[in-house]
Amino acid sequence: MKFPLILVALTFATSALAQDRAPVVAVTQHEGKFNGQTVPYTATVAENFLKDASGKDAAAIVTIAYTRSDVKDAAKRPVLFLFNGGPGASSSPLHMNALGPVLRPDKAPRDDASFRPNPYSPLDACDLVFIDPVSTGLARPFPGVDPKPWYSRTGDAIAVKTVIADWLKANKREASPRFVMGESYGTVRAAMLTKVAPALTFDGILLVAMVGDTSGREMPYVAALPTMAAGAWFHQKIDRRGRTVEQIYDEAVKFARTDYLEALVRGSSLPAPDRARIAKRMSSLIGLPADLIERENLRVSKNVFMFNLLKDKTLRTGMLDMRVTAPLEEGAQGGIDDPSLGVAPKRVAGAPAPTPESIGAVPSPALGQYLTGQLKFPSNGETYIGVNFAANAKWDHEGNKDVIAYIGEAMKADPKLRLFWSAGYYDLTTPAYAGRYTLDQDGIPADRLTAVYFAGPHGVYSGEDNLATFNKAVRAFVTR
Repeated sequence: MKFPLILVALTFATSALAQDRAPVVAVTQHEGKFNGQTVPYTATVAENFLKDASGKDAAAIVTIAYTRSDVKDAAKRPVLFLFNGGPGASSSPLHMNALGPVLRPDKAPRDDASFRPNPYSPLDACDLVFIDPVSTGLARPFPGVDPKPWYSRTGDAIAVKTVIADWLKANKREASPRFVMGESYGTVRAAMLTKVAPALTFDGILLVAMVGDTSGREMPYVAALPTMAAGAWFHQKIDRRGRTVEQIYDEAVKFARTDYLEALVRGSSLPAPDRARIAKRMSSLIGLPADLIERENLRVSKNVFMFNLLKDKTLRTGMLDMRVTAPLEEGAQGGIDDPSLGVAPKRVAGAPAPTPESIGAVPSPALGQYLTGQLKFPSNGETYIGVNFAANAKWDHEGNKDVIAYIGEAMKADPKLRLFWSAGYYDLTTPAYAGRYTLDQDGIPADRLTAVYFAGPHGVYSGEDNLATFNKAVRAFVTR
């Protein structure tokens, strides 16, 4: 891989956050080898201005676009828009750990600026446009502007819709096959796009680690149980009996939506012998003692599972990745101190528990070095923010309504719209069966759904085999 070959254009003002100026744009030329092909491509890092209610420029979203430069008719070439979640997360996981032309080492420290080519990237087959929303990456509100209008499901979706529509128009790509991918909260954003911008049609929507709808008294526990079984299998807390993780997951799904669901629905009317039988069966699947399961009234929460599976070793599991462990500490919260998230500071006895507000914006300096050094985008002293928990804490989730149904409605209105969904067996944050259940309930046509499961975490592409499989699946979906 060569980079950069030519600096084509670079415009910027003295202050990257000053108003009354042109957006910052940096364009460089590169070459890489993807899917066995040598591909010349253009990298364009650009600010995209958002206006306030009075029509004045008020904030910037930053896009990092990679477009193949030897294409004769770009209108026929697919383009994929991508963003991560949080809310308050930059696009860096999908960009630098999954699909971009350059990769950072898996699970590398945030200041590790070593990069390697990504031979699996689908850039040979489709163009990639990564989107960093307001208050993430190098995207910022202008001085004195309150970012609140973009800290909501609707406001955020409208902003991203504007950027996508403007990019298509500015690059004369309105006729291109277009796709959108969201990971985690990004799946909510992708669904919201179909609601706030029905005229902005897509050929396909790709959801990674989907936020499922598990509302109600039973479904939170039903949906999580198969993932807990996968975690117990990994840590060898159950008798594997020669079964693979896929087999134990499938076995747990069958139990969860039949005998387990019936037991939860019956509640206090469930006879004691039946309760003991269900607890024993659960124990054989998720590795917790049957008496503990009975004490929890058969409703094993995520925290109960994480803090008890490896209690004999004084360890807890992760949530985003159940394979990760950390010392079991008194007062652990489960989520914000998830060792596989890696943002909470080391606990000090007597210190207040971490909160999103106390953690705030988490920098990813290596990403900033890549954008400013390799792609020549001037940061003007701004730090690249990987994930902004301050934004996350202020987010208006608008009642946490299930929005995947909007995709179902869009697919009903457009018989050509297709959906891709991928899930990791070891992801307890957005459990795989929660996603499957939601898709089944929200009217997603089975004949237009591509479902791909991974023996991986929330970021399903983690690990070389998963990385290769994920990119191959994405390439196949967008070129079908």
